Amino acid sequence: MEETFKNLSRLRKDERIRRLVQQTTLSRDDLIMPLFIHHGENVKHPITAMEGQYQWSVDQVTGFARELVGRDVRAVLLFGIPAVKDPLGACALDDDDGVIQRALRALKQATPELVLITDLCFCEYTDHGHCGVLVEREGRRVLDHAATRERLVLQALSHARAGTDMIAPSGMIDGQVSAIRQGLDANGFGHIPIMAYTAKYASSFYGPFREAAGGAPSFGDRRSHQLDPANSDEALREAEADIAEGADILMVKPAGYYGDIIRRLRDCFNLPIAAYQVSGEYAMIKAAAARGRLDEAVVIRETLLSIKRAGADLIITYFAGDEILFD
Repeated sequence: MEETFKNLSRLRKDERIRRLVQQTTLSRDDLIMPLFIHHGENVKHPITAMEGQYQWSVDQVTGFARELVGRDVRAVLLFGIPAVKDPLGACALDDDDGVIQRALRALKQATPELVLITDLCFCEYTDHGHCGVLVEREGRRVLDHAATRERLVLQALSHARAGTDMIAPSGMIDGQVSAIRQGLDANGFGHIPIMAYTAKYASSFYGPFREAAGGAPSFGDRRSHQLDPANSDEALREAEADIAEGADILMVKPAGYYGDIIRRLRDCFNLPIAAYQVSGEYAMIKAAAARGRLDEAVVIRETLLSIKRAGADLIITYFAGDEILFD
């Protein structure tokens, strides 16, 4: 009897055909570049835990932003590092001299092509490094979600007045999306979308970010409000709540080891899904590449493709501006 079988390799035999039938594609349009804005002038501090990344003062970041535009980067996500920290993170609300507010005005003028997204949280601005207002309860210092929501609204309005194109609340504070949405709408900023950090996990992959943003907690951790890495169902509950509260985009963080979470949100909800390839994911690739253990450009592209394949529409990644990515 003649043997019959499926020749599955016919569509893989050369690069032209492989590209023709490729299901998942990647472009700069899919990527968002995080930027760390430092107080002061003439600042370009290397971030030792994240090779190739820097903290930028406002006067220096505009030149780099123009380089990003020249590489077809479409959007950036801004994190602020203020000169002064206090228990309430007052610098985050400074319309005139806040580091993010100044950066927004400068970038709007220098690179109007860029979509400017601002991280909304207080961990970089407080002297304790936690995400909002702390209170004493049962002998412990804990986050006061209600008081923090009020200050998040003030921070969002300050960013809106300075020209942000999108707000990205990252603190995983209960009800934050609803409070921010109502505050923006009531003050004439109903056109500004919210990219919610919907499923932000209490991950060990954030380690290098602590140096980059200067926001490590001075005591304890953030497991009381970030998601447990062992759980997936609560990500769906968080997504349902954020959608009901007015989120425009849902985010999963981290990305590379949470593809199942990205896929569950993609299958369940009809909103754009963002995923954050975090500092630890970036640092591991850079370290392995530096030791010659892998081909950096190929691995970067493969990791980003895997995040898109899982269902992400947008990827926040420190590789967004990397010149080798689309060579």
